Amino acid sequence: MAVLRVVGRHLWPNDAGLRWRVVVAMVLLVAAKVTNVYVPVLYKHAVDALGEPTAQAVAVPVVLILAYGVARIVAQAFGELRDALFAPVSQRAIRNIALEVFRHLHALSLRFHLERQTGGLSRVIERGTSGMEFLIRFTTFNIVPTLFEIILVGAVLWTMYDWRFSAVTLLAVAIYVVFSIALSEWRIKFVRSMNDADTEANARAIDSLLNYETVKYFGNEAHEARRFDVGRRRYEQAAIRSSRTLSMLNVGQGAIISVGLVAVMVMAGYGVRAGTMTLGDFVAVNAFLIQLYQPLNMLGFAYREIRNALVNMENMFGLMNVAPEIADRPDAPALAVGGAEIVFDHVDFHYEKSRPILHDVSFRVAPGDTVAIVGSSGAGKSTVSRILYRFYDVAAGSVRIDGQDIRSVSQDSLRRAIGVVPQDTVLFNDTIYYNISYGRPDAGREEVEQAARLARIHDFIMALPKGYDTMVGERGLKLSGGEKQRVAIARTILKNPSILLFDEATSALDTRTEQEIQRSLEEVSRGRTTLVIAHRLSTIIHADEIVVLDRGRVAERGRHGELLAKGGLYADMWQRQQEAAAEAERRVEEAQQEQASLRAEGHLRVAD
Repeated sequence: MAVLRVVGRHLWPNDAGLRWRVVVAMVLLVAAKVTNVYVPVLYKHAVDALGEPTAQAVAVPVVLILAYGVARIVAQAFGELRDALFAPVSQRAIRNIALEVFRHLHALSLRFHLERQTGGLSRVIERGTSGMEFLIRFTTFNIVPTLFEIILVGAVLWTMYDWRFSAVTLLAVAIYVVFSIALSEWRIKFVRSMNDADTEANARAIDSLLNYETVKYFGNEAHEARRFDVGRRRYEQAAIRSSRTLSMLNVGQGAIISVGLVAVMVMAGYGVRAGTMTLGDFVAVNAFLIQLYQPLNMLGFAYREIRNALVNMENMFGLMNVAPEIADRPDAPALAVGGAEIVFDHVDFHYEKSRPILHDVSFRVAPGDTVAIVGSSGAGKSTVSRILYRFYDVAAGSVRIDGQDIRSVSQDSLRRAIGVVPQDTVLFNDTIYYNISYGRPDAGREEVEQAARLARIHDFIMALPKGYDTMVGERGLKLSGGEKQRVAIARTILKNPSILLFDEATSALDTRTEQEIQRSLEEVSRGRTTLVIAHRLSTIIHADEIVVLDRGRVAERGRHGELLAKGGLYADMWQRQQEAAAEAERRVEEAQQEQASLRAEGHLRVAD
């Protein structure tokens, strides 16, 4: 009923143009069914007229037969016109509900998406949307019209013949409905089992294909096939059980209809023999029942499918019942950005209560300054960026921008003010132009190209055969790490935010590429409030302040020279990184010398 209420709300939309379509479609529905019920009456009169001995009466059955044919055509025409008129209403409802689900998924927290499998989620939405389309079509144009026709036929049989005809017909209908509902409800567990297995198999397939390279690296194609087959085997078993129970349901429904039809025809046969009914009446009763039982049989099919559709939809609407972890306060104002000062004030945070991440973290980024957050792996550096972007709310303390607690302003305005260049840049499977323009979709081409120039990637793009129209592939895998980072920088430049957040933006790159991109980042951040989450300390030596985190606490703070002079945690990290860099450089030199020696030896051998 909850699902039907949601669907019903969309079938009576707040649009006058669509509402009149609903009204006219309902009028045509009634007209079609009334015409349909009158068809057997014309059939009866035609049969009775054929039994008249006078020659004059020959013209009468011809007229009645023609009227019978016209009535059938009109009934069908009303039905088709109704479908055509109602199609925009049903399709708009499907579109709006799917859009609601899509928007809701984007409103849910990062935690929700980290715990979900994308393949399974997309499958739930796909099945739910298909189920919704089926539900709207069959509820509106099968179940409701059939119930209306059952009432009409019962009234006609009672009026034209005997209450017993109506009673037997309605009794058969009642038994049919009860049997169909009871057996269909019993079958639901098999349908749910099929859906669960299908979701599991699809999630594993998508996950495996997204990690294609990893599968190949370890030669685990057979292992992935076995994992996929587990879900498909479960689906196969559930589908077989569902098919067998469906056969039981079909046989039972057919038996009930046949018994009801035979009972009423026997009564009509006795009526003809007793002289209380004509041959036309006998034929009309048969036509009434066949005309009724055909949609009734379809009603049984429709109920089964609608029940299946509801099972598919309940998972999708279950997603709608998941409340966003991070939600705007009622009438939350937009963030008013002035100098873009950032203040973390005694912030505590945990993903789980048993696993605290940040403890009493305080620091300030003055307008236009650059502050770097450094520390060992697991110290809480990236958590700082997620809190600032409000993927999560703090457990204690506050985060303020220009004096405004970020929990009190709208998320949309907060995120418009912040530009992020992440460590792992993931691009859309579209063109380079699209991926850069994603920073501000309404930007013109000149603005997009200027952003690319500032990110030092314009010349590379223009050297490509298709230029800005080059497809980047799934997750941008057709581009190198440095190229992807430059695209990320370009779209952040295009966004033109007041605050920049670099979350280990160069840690995964080689030294030369890192130096090139570092120059781009420095140019972009000039004059903007910048927060840098850094792994390589060489990239933040010019920061206005460096905050050193250790196990979620602020251990040290100061400029690069000051922290080195203290000889503490930062100085130790710097020393280790310098030694590692020197060792790497030494190995490169040794490799180069070895190659030079091998080339020289080769030349000597050739000379000999």
